[in-house]
Amino acid sequence: MIFSGKLFLDAVRFITAFFLARLLGPKDYGMYSLALSATNIGVGLALLGLDAALIRYVAVMVGRKDDESVWGTIQVGVSVAMLLSVVTGTVLFGFAYPIAEYAFQKASLAPLLQLAAVLIPALTMSEVLASITKGFSHMDYPVIAQFVFQPVFRLVMIVILAFSKFNPFTAIVTFGLADLGASLLMLYYLNQIYPLRRPLLPAKRDLKGLMVFSLPVWISGLMVKFQNNIQAIMLGTIGSITGVGLFSIASQITAISGHFTSSINTSSKPIVAQLHDQKDMQQLGQIYQTANKWAVMVQLPIFLIMVFYPDALLSIFGNKYTEGASALIVLAIADLLNVGTGMGGIIIDMTGHTKLKLMNSILRLGLYLGLDLLLIPRWGLMGAAVAVVIGEGTVNFLRLIQVYILFKLLPFNMGFIKPVIATISAAGGALLLGIWLPSEINLLFHAALGSAFLLLIYTGVTYLLGFSQEETFMLDGVRNRAQKFFKRPS
Repeated sequence: MIFSGKLFLDAVRFITAFFLARLLGPKDYGMYSLALSATNIGVGLALLGLDAALIRYVAVMVGRKDDESVWGTIQVGVSVAMLLSVVTGTVLFGFAYPIAEYAFQKASLAPLLQLAAVLIPALTMSEVLASITKGFSHMDYPVIAQFVFQPVFRLVMIVILAFSKFNPFTAIVTFGLADLGASLLMLYYLNQIYPLRRPLLPAKRDLKGLMVFSLPVWISGLMVKFQNNIQAIMLGTIGSITGVGLFSIASQITAISGHFTSSINTSSKPIVAQLHDQKDMQQLGQIYQTANKWAVMVQLPIFLIMVFYPDALLSIFGNKYTEGASALIVLAIADLLNVGTGMGGIIIDMTGHTKLKLMNSILRLGLYLGLDLLLIPRWGLMGAAVAVVIGEGTVNFLRLIQVYILFKLLPFNMGFIKPVIATISAAGGALLLGIWLPSEINLLFHAALGSAFLLLIYTGVTYLLGFSQEETFMLDGVRNRAQKFFKRPS
C-alpha cells in the first residue's frame, strides 16, 4: 500500500508543482522553497531523532508484548518533540528578519520565514504520530493521512486560490493547513490502533534509553535533513533565488523515481528491527537483496527517461525551467546510485548502529558544504547538482561496505543481470528512435513517444528473460490484490 500511496502522492505533487511553478515563476518559487527548507530544518531540530527511535522502540516492545513500555515510549516521544518544536519555531520566528536580510539579502523573505516557523509544531506532530503508527506495523494509516489527504487537500486549496492573487505566502498557508489536517487524521488513526484515552500510569518511560538511541540518530538525521535542504540554502546565499526555483523543480522530478525504494525502506524498518532483535540474519539478508533488486528494476527505466528527455520534462512547468536540464541528468545519476546500493542506511539504523550513522551523516554534510562552496560560485545550478552526486555516491558506497563488514550481507545477486540487459536494450531502442524521428517534431510528443517505446522494450526484454520463482510469487501476490480490489462491491 505504501508504494501505491507514494505513486498517488507523486502524481498529486507533480500537479501541485505544475500549478505552483506556473503561478509563481522561478524566482517566487525559489522563495517558497527556501521558506519550506527552513521549516524542514526546524522540524529536524525538534524531532531530536525520536522519529526513528519511536519506530524501533514501539516495534520491539510490541513484539515483546510489553504494553507498559509501549505507552511510556509514546508519552516520552510526543511530549519531548512537541516541547522542542515550540522552542524551535519561536527562535526561527524571532530571527526571521536578520536571517532574510543578512543571509539571503532578501528582506521580503522574512514574513515567509515567520510563517514557516508557525508551521513547525504541526509538522513535527505529524512525523511523530506517523512514526508511532509505523512502529505498530500499520503502514496504511500514514499513507492515507500523509500521501492522500494532505496532498489532495492542499491541491484543492491551491486550485481555489489560484483565481485570486497567488503568491509564496499563500502557497505556504495551503501547505500548513493541509499538514495540520493530516496530523489530526493521524491522531484519530493512532487512537484506533492503540486507544490513547488511558491513565498516564502504568507506563515504563525509558527516557534514557530513548535518548541514547535517538541523540546520535538526531544529529545524523538533522544533518540529512539539512543536507536535503542545503542546496536550496546555498544556492540562495551564494547563488541566486531563481537558481533555487530551478533546482527545486528538477529535484521534484527526480524525487518521483526514488519513492518505490522509499516505500520498501519504510515498510522494512520494523521488520529489520525485529529480525535483528531475533538474530535472524539469513532472513535479513534475503530482505536486503530482494528489496534492492525490485527497487533497481523500477528505477532503471525512470532513470533512462530523465536522462534522454530532461528538457521535455522541465518544459511542463514552463519554458524558463528548461535551464535546469543538465542538472536534472546529474540528479538522476545521484538517485540511481542511492537506489542501486541498497537499503544499507536502514539496516545500520534499525540494528542500533547509531554512531556509524552519525559518522556517515557528518561525512555527507561535509562533502555537500565543501563542494557547494567550491562549485556553486563557479557553475551555479550545475555545481549544486554535482555536489549531490558526489555526496550521495560516496556515502552510499560506504554504507554498502559497512553492512558487509558488520553482517557479511550484500544487496546484489545474479538476478541483477536481467534488469541491466533490459536497460541496455531500452537505451539502444530510444537512441535509434531519436535518430529516426524528424528533428522538428514537438518536444513533448517526442518525449512521450520515446518514453513509451523505451518502457515497452524494457518490459518486453524483462519478460523474455523470464522471472525467477521469487519474482513470480511476488507478481502473483500483486495480481491477486488487484483482482480483489476491482471485485469489491461498489
